[in-house]
Amino acid sequence: MDFRRTDDIEEALASLAELGSDAQVLAGGTDVMIQIQRGELDPGTLVHIERVDSIGEITENGRLTVGALATHLELSRHPALLDRYPSISYSASLVGGWQTQAVGTIGGNVCNASPAADLLPPLLVHGARVLVASQDRGERELSLPDFVVGRRSIAREPDELVTGFSLDPVEEGTADSYRKVGRRGAMEVAIVGVAVRLSVDSGATIKEARVAVCSVGPVPFRATAAEESLIGLTADSDEVA
Repeated sequence: MDFRRTDDIEEALASLAELGSDAQVLAGGTDVMIQIQRGELDPGTLVHIERVDSIGEITENGRLTVGALATHLELSRHPALLDRYPSISYSASLVGGWQTQAVGTIGGNVCNASPAADLLPPLLVHGARVLVASQDRGERELSLPDFVVGRRSIAREPDELVTGFSLDPVEEGTADSYRKVGRRGAMEVAIVGVAVRLSVDSGATIKEARVAVCSVGPVPFRATAAEESLIGLTADSDEVA
């Protein structure tokens, strides 16, 4: 197995264009290295991108964009996420132990496409768009459901690199939350995870509801029937509680 390390995104894209399906992107390695050890992955070349700083930033220009190399620890502590997207910050704080959170990235977590991924329900309710790039075809965006298409299956072409995630703006009167049920209180795979984002009008009536779940199917998904049942209720009603 060969190993290529780069701190430049253009160089990384060139390697992926050259190597195609023989390459495996490596960042924090918290999933990839375990899968290699188990024999689930056998790449010819690891393309190590952990030092590509340009895709590790959290920026805002109308929509908040989280770079693919932002770590779980950074997500759990970033002021903009804590203030407006707390379900993302909280779910990031539940991923493994602090060692995993310090090196594991949002890009790796999403690309691993685990049915139990804690980050995916919050990303779904915040309308996350997946940003990908290739040397030959440039950049494109996909909705999260169009990107995570099955258990451990994503719609990334071999020459493409995930560069970030773009989130819907949060308007006044909107709040979100994530809750996880597991056998233990920490370092546990979710039996079920639920993210909710609600927007209310001036009378506290729910005008928009987004609900997403994980660990109940091959991919996390929006629970549209639950969303529809919440519209028109008041946020402090027994039905919502």
